[in-house]
Amino acid sequence: MSSATAVIDFDKYRLRHFVDQLLDLGEVEIHERPVPLTGVSSIIEGTSKAVLFKKAGPEQVELVAKTAGNRKRIAAAFGVSEDKLYDEYFRRLADPQPLVTVPSADAPVHQIKITGKEVDLSKLPFHPQHAYDGSCYLSAAIDYTVDSATGRRNVGCRRLSLRNRYETGTNVTAPSDLKRIYTASVARGEKLPITFTVGAHPLDFFAATTRQPGDELGLIANFRGEPAPVVKSLTNDILVPADAEMTLEGYLDERGYVEPEGPYGEYMGYYGAIHMDPVFHCTAITMRSDVLHHTLLHGSAFVLDQTDSATISAMRTEAEAMRILKGVVREPVAVYLREVSGGCNTLRVSIRQRAYGEAKQAIAALFGGILRLKHIYIFDEDIDIHNDRQVDWALGTRFQADQDLVVLQGILGMTMDPSLNGRRTGAKSGFDCTKPFGREGQLPLTRCAAKVFTGLARYQSVEQALTASPMFFADIVESLGSDDGREIACALDDLRQAGRLGRDRDGRYYLQAAKPGSTGIVGELYHDPNQGA
Repeated sequence: MSSATAVIDFDKYRLRHFVDQLLDLGEVEIHERPVPLTGVSSIIEGTSKAVLFKKAGPEQVELVAKTAGNRKRIAAAFGVSEDKLYDEYFRRLADPQPLVTVPSADAPVHQIKITGKEVDLSKLPFHPQHAYDGSCYLSAAIDYTVDSATGRRNVGCRRLSLRNRYETGTNVTAPSDLKRIYTASVARGEKLPITFTVGAHPLDFFAATTRQPGDELGLIANFRGEPAPVVKSLTNDILVPADAEMTLEGYLDERGYVEPEGPYGEYMGYYGAIHMDPVFHCTAITMRSDVLHHTLLHGSAFVLDQTDSATISAMRTEAEAMRILKGVVREPVAVYLREVSGGCNTLRVSIRQRAYGEAKQAIAALFGGILRLKHIYIFDEDIDIHNDRQVDWALGTRFQADQDLVVLQGILGMTMDPSLNGRRTGAKSGFDCTKPFGREGQLPLTRCAAKVFTGLARYQSVEQALTASPMFFADIVESLGSDDGREIACALDDLRQAGRLGRDRDGRYYLQAAKPGSTGIVGELYHDPNQGA
C-alpha cells in the first residue's frame, strides 16, 4: 500500500463491516442453508429484519438485504441515537469533506478484476423480485457519471435488469440529472460512460439520493463525515468509492431509449409500467476478494416501511420538515413520515400551539417546501403521532372537514402516483386535527383517562381538603388516601344537605353557601347545543 493511503481505513465504511454492527444490534436474520435465487425475495419480505444469506443461488454467494430498512439501522449508520438523527444529518451536509484518490493496487474493490470477454453478469446474484417484473434484478446499484459538458460528477441510484453476459437494462425515464446528462450524450451521438457500485454503506445511499448543485461525488465524503477514498475505474475515467464491495463498469450506448424495460415493483407499492430505456454494456467487473453482495427491498406493498428507499426518504423528509417548521411555528414537537404510505407522501406533525392559525400555516409551509408530500396531518402535542390509535381518535374528535380541511389543486405530484390517472398535476390535502386555540384547559376539550391514585393522604376530611382548594372528585379521594371513594361521595352529600357545597362548570367541588339539599353553581355551566336551549 502506498504511503499516501496507508492511514485510510478501507473497512470503516464497508458494507460488510456495517452488517457486523447490525448483527451486534440483533437486527439481522441469518440463513445458513442454501437458498435458491427464486426464494430470496419472499424471505426478505417475510421478516422485519435485515437478511443475510450465506449461500444464495447456485454460486452460493453471501447476499445481504434491507441494511437500511428501519430507523434503528439508519441511526447506526450515522453513529447517533434516533433522536439525534435530524441534527446529525444537517451537520454532515454543512461540513464538506475531501475525497482521497487511491491507486488501483490499494483499492479493495479492485482486488478482483474481470474485463473483456471474461465479463459474465449472469454469474452475479440478479434475482426475481416481484411477481410481474420483466426480468431478474440487481436493485442495489449506485451510479456514477460525469457530465462531459460541464465536468460535473453525478451520483444516483439505479436498478439493473439482466439481459445477457454483457448487458443489462436500466431505468432512466424519470426526471433526473442522469437523464439530462444521458439525453445530451445521445444528441451528440456519444456513449455515456458509467460505473455502478453494488454493495455500499447506507450513508452512500444518502449521498446518491440527495440532489444538490455542483459536484455530487463529494457527498460521499460529506455524509461519512470524513475523507473518502475513491479510485479510477479500469475502463473509463470515473471515480468511485474504493471501499465498495463490487463495481460494474461500462457505458449506456448512444442509441437512446431503444429497448423495453420493466415492469418493476416501484416505491408506490404498484408496478411501474414497461417503457423504453437505454442499454448498459458492461466492460469490467471488480470486487473485493471476499465480496458481500447486496440487494434492496423495493416497492413491496404493505411492507413499504421496511424498504431501504422509503426509510431513507422518510428520515430525510422528516429532517427537512422540522427545519421548515422551526421557521413558521413557535414550538414544533415532532414529525413522522408514514413510510407505509405509497411514495412516502403522508406526514404527521405535532405542535404546541402558541397563536391562532399555526396549524394551517404549518400546512402551507410544508407543502411549499417539500414537493413529494401529498397529505399532512397536524396534531396537538398531547397526541403521540407514532400511535395510530391516538391519531385516529384525534382525527375523529378534533377535525371538521368544512373548517379544518385544506385542499390545494393543480399541484405537481409524484410522477408514479397511480391516482393521478396520467395527469401531471393533482390535489394535496392538509388536515388540521388540533383543538380550538384559546380553549386550553376546558374540560369538554380535555381527553379522559383513568386516574392513577398515589394513596398518600394529605387531609383528614373532605371539608379540610376543600378548604385548601376546589378539587375534582378523584383528587379529593386521593388527598384523603382513600382506596374506595364511596365514603367520599357520601361525605360530599353531607355538605350538600348542610347547604355548604358548590360546583363549577368543570365539575370541581367547592365549599360555598347554597340552598340546603342542593348543589350551588359557581359561575356558568357549559351550554351543550345538542341538549337544546
